[in-house]
Amino acid sequence: MKKVNSQNFKKTLSKFSTGITVIATNKNSELFGKTINSFSSLSLSPPLVLFSLDVKSSKLKIFRNTKYISINVLSKKQKFISDNFAQKKPDWKDIDYQLLRNGIPIIKNCISNLECKIQDKIKKGDHIIFICKVFKVKFNDKLKPLIYFNSKYT
Repeated sequence: MKKVNSQNFKKTLSKFSTGITVIATNKNSELFGKTINSFSSLSLSPPLVLFSLDVKSSKLKIFRNTKYISINVLSKKQKFISDNFAQKKPDWKDIDYQLLRNGIPIIKNCISNLECKIQDKIKKGDHIIFICKVFKVKFNDKLKPLIYFNSKYT
C-alpha cells in the first residue's frame, strides 16, 4: 500500500468503472448541463440518488440555486454529448432533447433519464453532494452504456 496523495488517489479511483451522466436544468429560460460521473443511487424508499460537484465547478452556483433537474445516463453512442457538457460553455444546438412540463430538459436516446428535485446539499471536502428525490424515470434496455475507466471512455 502507498500513502495517499492527490496523484495516486486519483489514479486509484480511475480504476473504478463508472457510467457517464449529464445533469441538466433550466434557469430563467436558459438551459444548463454538466457532465458528471459522481452519480449513485442512495435509497429505494424514498427513491433518492446523489451526485457531487467540485466547489470550483463553473456550474456549481447554477445547480446550488435550482430545485429541479434531470439526470441523463448516456449511451455508448453519446460520447460527443459527454464531451460537450464537460466544457465550460457547452452548446445545446446539436443535442436532441425535449423539455418536460416543468421546463427541465431531458436528453433523448439515453439509457435512462431521471426527473428529480434537489432535497439537500452537503459540503464535504472539496465537493458539494446533492441529494435528489426521483419523481419520474425512463429507460431503454436496448442501449449500451458509456463507461469511463482508467481516465478514458470504453
